[in-house]
Amino acid sequence: MIAHTAKTHGRFTQTLHWITAILVLLAFASGLGGSEARLYASGNDFKRELHETLGVAIFSVSLLRLMWLAFAHKPAIDGGPEWMKALATSMQRALYALLFLIPITAVMGVWLEGHPLTLLGGTDIAAFAGNFHTFGGLVVETHTLLGDALIWLAGLHAVAAIFHYLVLRDDVLASMTPAWVHLPKWPDN
Repeated sequence: MIAHTAKTHGRFTQTLHWITAILVLLAFASGLGGSEARLYASGNDFKRELHETLGVAIFSVSLLRLMWLAFAHKPAIDGGPEWMKALATSMQRALYALLFLIPITAVMGVWLEGHPLTLLGGTDIAAFAGNFHTFGGLVVETHTLLGDALIWLAGLHAVAAIFHYLVLRDDVLASMTPAWVHLPKWPDN
């Protein structure tokens, strides 16, 4: 079922959600960090190419998610009081913003430092601008900080979903859980 039901997101939405989560975790785990010399050392080529490819994939899936959101209707899920719903909406918007800003700052920073974007398979995408190395370094540092922020916010997002399930005992977590995952139902109070 691609469409949403009254209390669950459709399979397509769920699939995009979980693909995004997996890609973000893989990108974070494959991030090299450290000095520019370390990042571009020949021994780190595969890991850097993997990280950059995952970043492009995250950007692409996030763009697809936003386009799908424009057409998909959200299920009517009781997410608690209005302040909680407003907080959830703010969190989702922040996560989406980071899913776009992180790849954009990575590409801008790499290009401004004078390096090509290198994807798996040896595909290089050359910089479109001149070499502004110092500014590029600042943009790359911003990319790193935004990546850390995304991991923290995604962690809070997961904790909130678990809180909804364990404490509030509502359908928020179940709404994004694939049908093959069987969450135990709480007895009626």
